[in-house]
Amino acid sequence: MLFPTLQAKLARYEELEKHLVDPEVLANTTRMVAFQREYGGLAKVALPVREFNALEDDIATARELMEEESDEDSRTYAQEELETLETEREAKLTALEDLVATGDAISRGSLIMEIRAGTGGDEAALFARDLFEMYHRLVERRGWKSELIDSSPTELGGFKDVTISISGEGAFLQLQFESGGHRVQRVPETETQGRIHTSAATVAVLPEANEVEIDIVQDDLRVDTFFASGPGGQKVNKTASAIRITHLPTNTVVQCQDEKSQHKNRAKAMRVLRSRLLEAQQQKAHQERADQRRSLIGTGDRSQRIRTYNFPQNRLTDHRIGLTLYKLDQILQGQLDEMIDALLEHDRQERLGGDPNA
Repeated sequence: MLFPTLQAKLARYEELEKHLVDPEVLANTTRMVAFQREYGGLAKVALPVREFNALEDDIATARELMEEESDEDSRTYAQEELETLETEREAKLTALEDLVATGDAISRGSLIMEIRAGTGGDEAALFARDLFEMYHRLVERRGWKSELIDSSPTELGGFKDVTISISGEGAFLQLQFESGGHRVQRVPETETQGRIHTSAATVAVLPEANEVEIDIVQDDLRVDTFFASGPGGQKVNKTASAIRITHLPTNTVVQCQDEKSQHKNRAKAMRVLRSRLLEAQQQKAHQERADQRRSLIGTGDRSQRIRTYNFPQNRLTDHRIGLTLYKLDQILQGQLDEMIDALLEHDRQERLGGDPNA
């Protein structure tokens, strides 16, 4: 069978079709919404695979008719029909190879992005803010949606860290390679002698997981509440609405304090926790594949330096693929299209360099 990974997605899609008419599922809003989201994402893969399978059946039937037909005119007609079907098959085969090249990313439309200031003190926090604003402008240009999940602002207007969710057609596919260390070289506003400083921030792009994919046992969680605080430590509100959740089996800790409602903060924190657990699960499952086929793109490890932003030269360099663009000012306005397209094409070539029927 060609494309077993895509065939598996079709099987899951057809399984979800049955779930979505099951009275028990229809009565459970949470499961229904989760199934609908997964079903919608899988459609981009499942429907082309279903069409390809039907075409394969048509070709097999046409070949049988040719072998059985004794009349010369009928054989000629069957031959022409077979040639038409095989031409169509070649086109669909290419389309499925492209689906293989995008991996799981094409069936996901939403992600959690975490941006953290690294080395460089206040300048690193300001750079983290610049990255946040760059991605926010990209989201607006693409017509996607973003939602602030959590943030730790600094007195100078930067971010120690900021977490957002981004959703929209192709969002995870387009942004999956932003994970890693981002380095900036520029003269800080506070620098009086005009010296160039180097500082850094890290970005993590996590596929947003639904409740069906990651089933979290409540007994595995420790939930702590605390008072939310802003820059300088002043209280944002007078109730202990901020939430910190620890997943005990993995010692994964997430927190959220941006909402005044403890319930909303908990819901947002759980979204981040599910996404982190899914990312860890995927990293483990695909490590060998990542080493073999995505050695230059990287594995999404935020400790890996992937990109340098040089302000004096108006230059951005992606070290994984050796691409340098001298239009940093435009890129910071959210115009990342050229960089994103180059990363996707490089990854596509690496994937298709392996077994396209994987």
